[in-house]
Amino acid sequence: MLNPIAPTIGILITNLGTPDAPTPAALRKYLAQFLSDPRVIETPRLLWWPVLHGIILRLRPRRSARAYREVWTEAGSPLLAISKRQCEAIRSALGEAVDEPYRVELGMRYGNPSIRSALEKLRSYNIRKLLVLPLYPQYSAATTASTFDAVADVLKTWRIVPQVKMITSYHDDPGYIDALAESIRSHWAQSGNPDKLLFSFHGLPRAYVLAGDPYEDECRASARLAARQLDLHDDLWAVSFQSRFGPRKWLQPYTDKLLRKWGKSGVGHVQVICPGFAADCLETLEEIQIQNRDFFLSAGGKRFSYIPALNDRPRHIAALRDIIRGNL
Repeated sequence: MLNPIAPTIGILITNLGTPDAPTPAALRKYLAQFLSDPRVIETPRLLWWPVLHGIILRLRPRRSARAYREVWTEAGSPLLAISKRQCEAIRSALGEAVDEPYRVELGMRYGNPSIRSALEKLRSYNIRKLLVLPLYPQYSAATTASTFDAVADVLKTWRIVPQVKMITSYHDDPGYIDALAESIRSHWAQSGNPDKLLFSFHGLPRAYVLAGDPYEDECRASARLAARQLDLHDDLWAVSFQSRFGPRKWLQPYTDKLLRKWGKSGVGHVQVICPGFAADCLETLEEIQIQNRDFFLSAGGKRFSYIPALNDRPRHIAALRDIIRGNL
C-alpha cells in the first residue's frame, strides 16, 4: 500500500512517555526531561532549576524506580507496550478506508521512541500531510500543547514542512464516551455495581486552570457524559484528581483524600476508572490499583477495584479510528 516516493499522509500517535528501565539512572534521565518542560512546570527557570537539580533529581529517581518496578513487565513499561499495541490496532482498523497512502507511527513526548524519531520515519515516506493525535482526551497546555511544541521543534528544521493538523481534544467524542461506558458495564458484569464510581483524572495545579486552561471543565464533562450514558444518579459517582506534586494547590477533590473519606464514612464498595489515561501506566497500575486501594481499605472500605484504562479494547480503537478519519 505504501510507496516511499509517492506523497503520503503521516499519522503521529503520541503519549506522555516512560523511562527506558525501572532504575534510578533511567528515571533521573526521564524526570530531567519531563520536569524541564516549561509547559509542565511554569515556575521561572531561575527559581525552578536549583530545586530540580539540587533536590528533586537527587531524591525522586530512586523512589520512582521502586514504583516502576512494581508494574514493569516482561514486555517492559506497560505504557509503551500498550501504546505499541494501540498503534498496530489503529493501522489495522484504518485498513483501506483512507483514500491516500498513509503511515502510522508512535512517538513519546518524553523518552523513547521520541517524537523526533517518529517524525523522521514519517518524513522518509515523503509525507505531505501530517495528522497528530495526542492520546490525551482532555486538553491541557501541560500535555497537548507541550506535544505541539515538540512537533514544531522538529518541523522547523525541515526544508519541506507538511500540512499539519493536530487533534487537541476528544473529551466529548461520542465514540470515546461510548467506549468508557462499555468498559464500565463490562466491569460491572464481572464485579457487580459499586456503591460509588470514582472518575479519577490526573491532577493539574489550580493556577493553570485560573490562567485559562480548560482541562478541569473537560474532565468533568467526560465524567458527566459517561455517567449519563450509564444512567447513574448523581450521588453514585464523583470526580477527583490524582498525582499532585509539590506544595501548591491542585485541582480538588484529591483522589487519595476522597477515598479515605469514603472509607471512614461507611462506603463499602468503590470502583475507580481513570478516563484521562488512554493506556495503563504507573499512575493507574501503581498509584490507583496499589496505593489508593490501600488508602480506601485501611480507612474502613470493604471492596475496591480499578477499572482498566481503555488500552486496545476494540471499542476504544474504533473510536480512535473514527476520530482520525474525521480529521483527515
